[in-house]
Amino acid sequence: MSTECPQDRRIPVSVLSGFLGAGKSTLLNHLLRQPKMRGAVVLINEFGEIGVDHLIVEVSADRMVLLDSGCLCCTVRGELPGAFKALFMRSLRREIAPIRRLLLETTGLADPAPLLHTLMEDFFIVERFRPDGIITVVDALAAASQLDRHREAMAQVVAADRLIVSKIDLASDDALAALDARLERLNPTAERLYAKFGQIDATALCDLSPHGANADAMAARRWLGESRLDALTPRYRPLARGGVHDSAVTSHLLRFPEAVDWPCFAEALDVLLQAAGDRILRVKGLAKVIGVEGPRVVQCAGRIRFAARDLPVWPPDQTHGALVFIVDGLERDYLVRTFEMFCDTRPE
Repeated sequence: MSTECPQDRRIPVSVLSGFLGAGKSTLLNHLLRQPKMRGAVVLINEFGEIGVDHLIVEVSADRMVLLDSGCLCCTVRGELPGAFKALFMRSLRREIAPIRRLLLETTGLADPAPLLHTLMEDFFIVERFRPDGIITVVDALAAASQLDRHREAMAQVVAADRLIVSKIDLASDDALAALDARLERLNPTAERLYAKFGQIDATALCDLSPHGANADAMAARRWLGESRLDALTPRYRPLARGGVHDSAVTSHLLRFPEAVDWPCFAEALDVLLQAAGDRILRVKGLAKVIGVEGPRVVQCAGRIRFAARDLPVWPPDQTHGALVFIVDGLERDYLVRTFEMFCDTRPE
């Protein structure tokens, strides 16, 4: 079986997240000048009575949509499908050039998880667009304070498939080292890149999803980040709670050597999300399902389990299921017991 997925011609959607002032617009301007972003359309979400970011981003008016009626994780979610449909139909009618990629810049206060749910559950969007990863910009100067005081900042970091640490030329080496260690604990599966003045190669921010049109058999392994988590897991132990939001955030890797019955497996996930969704920050993984040849991609955030999709083949040398849980004060045994109860199997 081919390791390519050429039949997936849906338009990739990259979500650009990050707390207020992190440098999202600066990064966006740099990306839009690169050949990889030719044919991109930008959707900018701003929270407030007067939008400003759309005046900063350097892109022609017919390649930009401003969503300014609220925060994407709240009221604008209802507006988002209409914006996607309008863009798609304008391109279909050749009123604008073909859309090759969609860049969605969120407000600095947005939690990306509900937005990802919209992208993966709305019928019109799912048929024509595919999520291609969440990119979160982290301010090297202000991140420590933001992560201490604002849970939205932590949610943005945890949800990311790629982390961009900005303003590194302005931060001290000690501050960067401390931030790096903190980001590793919050999201050990996300690769970190470092930027001065938003200068990042656009290629490094594309094809982050295991479902990409050009995804190979290794794409799922890179997305899952299992090898990185294996190396880091011994360092992630729940810490004593203090005034810091992420003091008890840790990561658990559960492996499932045998194929699972999907209804039972999905029910176990749903029970966990309902019972402890406020402490489950992110779940991502591959499930080995009875009767399915390739791996099934599993994604959850908070109390939401996103629609599962199957990949054609397993990554090389991997035929087992694996789930990564990023949690806030939730013990590994609690997760293990739930899967034992519903799936009659004990994760390793």
